[in-house]
Amino acid sequence: MPDITYYVAMPFRRDDSGALIAGTAEECQSSASALRRAEAMSHMSDNIGAIAFSRSGDPLMGEFSDARLLHKFGELPDDLGEL
Repeated sequence: MPDITYYVAMPFRRDDSGALIAGTAEECQSSASALRRAEAMSHMSDNIGAIAFSRSGDPLMGEFSDARLLHKFGELPDDLGEL
């Protein structure tokens, strides 16, 4: 089976102690729709930002490449590696 690319939008917020936590990721149909959805998520009242990313791989084998950041929106740290 050829590799499949998934496009995802994921919001972030801060908990009561100020720690950054990820919200529920949403799969999107394309990179453009992931970008639009992430931007909309970043403006929701509980969120401080959101990211759009893609990930490719073979779902039958369970092998996927590292996520590739498409764009980040809002007040997220520059180094997203800690997320």
